[in-house]
Parts: sequence; structure tokens; C-alpha cells
Amino acid sequence: MSRDHSKVPRGRFTGDIMTTMIDLRSDTVTRPTADMRQAMADAEVGDDVYGDDPTVNAFEAATAQLLGKEAAMFVATGTQSNLCGIMAHCERGDEYLVGQEAHTFKYEAGGAAVLGSIQPQPIDMAPDGTMDLDRVAAAIKTQPSMNHFAHSKLLCLENTHNGRILPSSYVADAQALARDRGLGLHLDGARLWNAAIGGNQSPAEVAAGFDTVSVCLSKGLGAPIGSVLVGTPELIERARRWRKMLGGGMRQVGVLAAAGQHCLDHHIERLAQDHANAERLATGLSAIDGLEIDGPHTNMVFVDLGSADPMALARHLAADGITVSPAQVVRIVCHLDVSTDDIDRIVTAFGSALS
Repeated sequence: MSRDHSKVPRGRFTGDIMTTMIDLRSDTVTRPTADMRQAMADAEVGDDVYGDDPTVNAFEAATAQLLGKEAAMFVATGTQSNLCGIMAHCERGDEYLVGQEAHTFKYEAGGAAVLGSIQPQPIDMAPDGTMDLDRVAAAIKTQPSMNHFAHSKLLCLENTHNGRILPSSYVADAQALARDRGLGLHLDGARLWNAAIGGNQSPAEVAAGFDTVSVCLSKGLGAPIGSVLVGTPELIERARRWRKMLGGGMRQVGVLAAAGQHCLDHHIERLAQDHANAERLATGLSAIDGLEIDGPHTNMVFVDLGSADPMALARHLAADGITVSPAQVVRIVCHLDVSTDDIDRIVTAFGSALS
């Protein structure tokens, strides 16, 4: 699989040979392809705060349609998209119900609480990203007379979670519970595209039933920046005000929207290759003594090192031009810049490190 992502390769010299670096920490590390850079260079632009950037407007409309929603808003990051979505649903003193390990609770710096005065109500999560819906139901506080409590307004789900696709039956049951109890529904779909490809669904099918959905462009799709919040026109209009207040108003940003549009047009179906590479990687690593493999889960493989030293492994891999985040359980993420040949090289490097 060839790489044409930039004119100058990123790598390290071993003698007279340039060795391509392989970064497995996340699918956020990808670089724009040559075609994507050209689309960015050719983009027609305007001032998005005034609403007259034609590339942004067309991209938002296309994303909304792809996800089966009426409106969309382009933002800089997934954290900003989730925060604007939560704040569009909730007022000060309200709460949102969310998984204890979910990104919108654990990895977004407490933004909803700090900036929105919205209380998170965390619920224990299973490894597959599901929450016990009986526990969710017991945590809901919606009666107007309950002035002791923050009032529950929103249920947040995440798909995928650690690469795992939420079961469709669970999503349907969670949505039914939320509707029955008068809650809004928000989906952190940072890797919704992987869920669609891995679950043999359309993006709109994965997004169906949610009032707002956040999708990321700079993970599996490989854009340099950006996320999109989609939903009803009313909620997206509220979210636009919050985006402005959060400093998210952008100007001639069509150059970035063009990268996102290129991703929608060319990089969704290719996620199947990342999933296939993850499967190949899991199979190869499973043959190495001392490793316990969890996965593949869409484009991710989790490697329990057992008695091996995570730092020593990371140093050995780095010497072979392979970057991982050192941990007892190493998360390996396949993405646009990891080829099938790279997978074999990774397996060989793991084997030599642990032999």
C-alpha cells in the first residue's frame, strides 16, 4: 500500500536506509493525503461567522444529509462538538447521564460542569460501552418537585467505545428509556464511521434516534482537524450560540471544510482496510508467547503485556521506528498511515522485543 501523504517522508535513518515511522498511538496522528491537500488549496472560502463560506455551508449540508439529520455545525474539535451539544440540551443546574469511562465524562476536562454548570451523572460501564439500563433508570431525576436534585435532561452514549460497536438492540432500548422518561439523546460518535463500516450499517442508521450526534473528521477519516455536530435545526441553532461563546467562531475555514468533504467522499469505505489490518495484527500478536490479545475491535487491538516491561517494550519498538503509548495494556490503533506491510513489521518487532 503506497503512501503519498507528503512530499517529504517522515522516518528515521538506519545506515543509508530511511525507515518509515509507524505511529500506533491513535488514529489522530494521520497526515493529509496529497489529494486532500489539493482539495484544501482549491477551496472557495468566505467568512463562516457571517455564514457566507460556501465550502463550509455545502459541507455542513452534506454531513447532515449523510447522517440523516436536518442541520449541522462545523467545529474545531470533538470536545467542542460534544460540549456544544450538551449545552444545547441542558440549562444551568441540569444534568446529563453518561458512562463512567465515556469520553464526554472522563476525557473532556469537565467542560460541561465548568463552562455549562451542567452536572454529569456518571454510570458504571461495561467494557463494550453499555450501561445497565436499570441503573440508568434509577439515576434519572425529572420530577419538578425534586428541588434537592439537578434535573436529568440528557442521556449520552458513545459509539464506538474503545473500538467496540454498541449493539443495535441496546441502543434501541436505551433510546426507548430516554424517550419514556423525557430525556434528550446525544451520541458521541467520534468513530461513528468505524461503527457503520464494522456493523454493516449506513452512517444514518448508526445516528438514527439521537437528537444530536457528534462525529470526528480527524480520527479514522484522516482530516487534519474538525468535527461536526448534527441534529435538529433548533438544537443546532442553540449550539451555534454556544460555539460563539466558547470562542469557536471561525472565518475563512472552507480550507478545512474541504478536507472534511474529501474525507466523506473518499475515506469512509476505506476504513474496512483499517479493520482488516487490525484483524491481521491481532492474529499475528496472538502467536507470541506472553501476550494476551483483546480484539480486534474495529480498528483497535489491545495487548496485555503480562510480565513484560512496558517501557522496555516501547524503547525497543521505537528503535524499530514504531511508536506506542507505554502501558500494561497497550492500545494499538490502525489508521490511514498504517499499511498491511506495516502490520507484519509490527508483529516482527513485538516478537523480537519479547523473545
